[in-house]
Amino acid sequence: MKIVADANIPFVKECFSSIGEVTVIGGREMTPWIVADADILLVRSITPVGVDLLAGSKVRFVGTATIGFDHIDIDFLSCNNIGFASAPGSNATSAAEYVIAGLLDIGQRYALDLEGKSIGVIGVGNVGSRVAKKCAAMGMDVYLNDPPLQRQTGDTKYLPLEKLYDCDFITLHTPLTFEGQDKTYHLADENFFKSLKDRCVFINASRGAVVDGSALKSAVKSDRLKAVVLDVWENEPEIDIELLKMVDIGTPHIAGYSLDGKIAGLIMIYKAACEYFDMEPKYGIEDFLPEPAVPELKINPNISNDQDALLGAVQKIYRIDKDDARLRRVLEKLAEDRGKHFDSLRKNYHVRREFQNTSVILEGTKPKLAEKLIGIGFKEVKSEK
Repeated sequence: MKIVADANIPFVKECFSSIGEVTVIGGREMTPWIVADADILLVRSITPVGVDLLAGSKVRFVGTATIGFDHIDIDFLSCNNIGFASAPGSNATSAAEYVIAGLLDIGQRYALDLEGKSIGVIGVGNVGSRVAKKCAAMGMDVYLNDPPLQRQTGDTKYLPLEKLYDCDFITLHTPLTFEGQDKTYHLADENFFKSLKDRCVFINASRGAVVDGSALKSAVKSDRLKAVVLDVWENEPEIDIELLKMVDIGTPHIAGYSLDGKIAGLIMIYKAACEYFDMEPKYGIEDFLPEPAVPELKINPNISNDQDALLGAVQKIYRIDKDDARLRRVLEKLAEDRGKHFDSLRKNYHVRREFQNTSVILEGTKPKLAEKLIGIGFKEVKSEK
């Protein structure tokens, strides 16, 4: 069995070699000629999969190691009896931790106390629901918007979008859809930004085109927003350099790029492929996850402010400011090399682990802080007298 896989899926060759011969290639380098003889195609979000890529190919199964699949023509696969699997929820914890890191960073930059502040979470699926829980654990007032979930459940906790406009923070976690009553393409448009509370903090870690870049730039230029955190961009990898200069934190679509999330996604599509071809899976997540670099950390006992303690703990695991600095090096590149730089940051992304791998040691009894640390995802909190 022949398998063609995106080289940016970690351990994909080691894992899928148990069921076939694996060829790895860059996600933007996949062509009809390269995949023509493959039985299995494994991609990430940068590879559009549909008739242009697969017409006339032998591909019988497509797996995307991502939670979203707007890059996959599901109708084409179904009509051609091609099996499909994605990895819903695999990197949701990673993306939620990215948002927490961004909130804490912005809190420090602008001397904002997050506790008691309101945050509107637009899109309450795998990622958004985790963001909501973590924000609530930090003492924020959380407001939810998810029209499909509201219709499905009838739950009044899912509010109309306009009910979130008065929030101090807004964070987007929707899929990208181009039609229907829940269309999200350019959901955050000029009217959206004009409706937000003055000096709101805006975060997007969903899909770039959910935001109208021109409208966002206008909102920044008119000083309506206090701060902006962007992980996703329209027209990736050729991102809007002017917009990058305007945002407080800009990163290269890596919110969900923890090693834990990547390997979870790999194993999900691996097991789905094994099931599709009636094979016994040989590997699980535990076969590829290394020991964490920071299994335990100690909180400075002199820190009296819970938010500063949370920031310190998070920064021992993940420095969102360093991802921002890496992306800003694109400003030094020639225009024709900027897209390559963006892609290289994703392809060569450093090993980042999730909070759940790390225990925290607190000096003295600080039950409220301990509760917050557990709430944002740390493994456990030990008291040290």
